Amino acid sequence: MSNSFCGLSSQGGAREVLIARRLYVGLVHYPVYNKRSERIASAITSFDLHDLSRLARTYGVRRFFVIIPLRDQQKLAERIIKHWTEGYGAVYNAFRKEALELISVFSSLEECISIISENEGSNPVLIATDASRRIARGLSYVEARKMVDSGQPLFVLFGTAWGLDEEILKRADYLLDPIESDAGYNHLSVRSAAAIIIDRLAGKATS
Repeated sequence: MSNSFCGLSSQGGAREVLIARRLYVGLVHYPVYNKRSERIASAITSFDLHDLSRLARTYGVRRFFVIIPLRDQQKLAERIIKHWTEGYGAVYNAFRKEALELISVFSSLEECISIISENEGSNPVLIATDASRRIARGLSYVEARKMVDSGQPLFVLFGTAWGLDEEILKRADYLLDPIESDAGYNHLSVRSAAAIIIDRLAGKATS
């Protein structure tokens, strides 16, 4: 996978804002929990790769990392990415090609942090997401938005299956406040949760 980094935008002043932002997203497939709170490696899904890469491209995320140590799952992800960036899919849908080119597949969180640090010249601030409030060091969306706009490198981590393992939550610098509603139901897919969160962190401000 390519490890080149760039700020992405469509035009004008928006481009300057996106270049100033140094936002990265990670989709963690290991270590995560299953419904019995056992540590597992979850499976890659095509939906996640397509939708989250399009999300990343839309909001100027510099790189979308997929973290999975299982070689068969890495090959699956690589095959999907290659089809849309080099194969027939690249010709069929240039917009999808542009999005999937943002994906890099690595075996561990530490590898991703190393790549970001090498490209940015400093370690990224790790911001974990979780549907509960299991760990302290909570971070509000207002505070997180200020961090994004300040230009410091940030690495936002999303868990698959039943959420990020405690090991990663403790490794993170901050735990972002969970998405909450008045309905008493808190079981969004990772794609839905990521879309809400990234829009709050990097979307256009509304009056």
